[in-house]
Amino acid sequence: MTHAVSPKDLERLRALAQRKAKYASSPENARILAQWEALAQGRRESPTVRLLFSNFMDEVVYSRLKCEGEKARGVEARLLSSLVGRELFGDDTPISPTYELTLNAGAHPFGLRPNLKRSLNGKGFHIEPVIEDLEKQLDELRGGGFHIDEEKTQEDIAFVTELFGDILPARLVQPSLTGAITNPLVQLMGMENYYVSMYDCPDALHEVMDMATCVYESYYDELERRKLLLPTCGISPVAQESFAFNSELPFDRAETTRDVWGFLESQETTAVSPETYGEFVYPYQDRLVRRYGLLSYGCCERVDAIWPDYLSKWKNLRKLSVSPFNNENLVGEYLRGSNVVYYSKPRAEYVTQPGPLDEEALRKYFRGVCEASSGCLLEIAQREVGTVYGDFERGHRYVQIARECVSEYWKP
Repeated sequence: MTHAVSPKDLERLRALAQRKAKYASSPENARILAQWEALAQGRRESPTVRLLFSNFMDEVVYSRLKCEGEKARGVEARLLSSLVGRELFGDDTPISPTYELTLNAGAHPFGLRPNLKRSLNGKGFHIEPVIEDLEKQLDELRGGGFHIDEEKTQEDIAFVTELFGDILPARLVQPSLTGAITNPLVQLMGMENYYVSMYDCPDALHEVMDMATCVYESYYDELERRKLLLPTCGISPVAQESFAFNSELPFDRAETTRDVWGFLESQETTAVSPETYGEFVYPYQDRLVRRYGLLSYGCCERVDAIWPDYLSKWKNLRKLSVSPFNNENLVGEYLRGSNVVYYSKPRAEYVTQPGPLDEEALRKYFRGVCEASSGCLLEIAQREVGTVYGDFERGHRYVQIARECVSEYWKP
């Protein structure tokens, strides 16, 4: 199979695999793993701090690609991605002594695909609704389903094993199960049509929500039936760029979906009342939550407003996204002393605004984050960053300041 990779590309990939293996066995990685294990055990010791780069891959990964072949570049990108936190920013991203792959599988809740208009270099998009009248076009949404390709998965494993399996073994990991409904629906309808449908045709909207939920339930059933689930512990991915460290789920088996992590969010409904969320979203999310072992919840939406009557009811919730749109102090009060991780996603402008870092303003801001989350299990992940202007030292300094603030202001 290595005939698909040139000798030059093979040399590059094996060198990267060796680098990853070396980092994985380093004392620094052991220190970082101890931080994650403390969180997993519910010990308030040393919060993790990371600067995530999914929105500026062009600067930290793609600009550093050296392989020429398409397949080699794909593997190279994943290897480089696993090293960014350590090599460029010095953050608390753990590194495994393996090359992670996931089952080639997924679910799509509706039978239509969105029409999204993107600018040439922009990171956002404009939705051109393909559903203008939900009640009249409801049947067009039918036909959602899922795909599972075990053969392709095994081909991918065999490919990387032949490349560098003697250095970095391939490891199949189970991502957190997901059940997104409002996001794919809004991409089909647009936000205005979606919100109006809650008033104009609530019964149709309920039918759509049930339709999508049934797709995910069927997908979970099939994963169980075919025995394709894997344990979700340690360095395996939980959506929103986190990890599955925990002390509750089985580490050696996953027989049902209740043995693994799940992830849900509904940032599209952040502008409606808690009661409206409770009517149109919560009942369907609740069906999926009951299928999960542990739950990570939230993206950029306000969770403070829906915590008392809804999110707090989920006893398997272990990670809650706390974006700047929340009353962070209030969320801290809700989570203080609990077994739910305060998954802090700080404001991004302090690192993305042009010019030198405003260290004074940054420290003042992080002091607020640390005081709000004191007494909580804390994980800090700086997401939604669009650029560091190619200045890796800028990102490194940002992480350093965040760590210093945690050390000074966060209290267990």
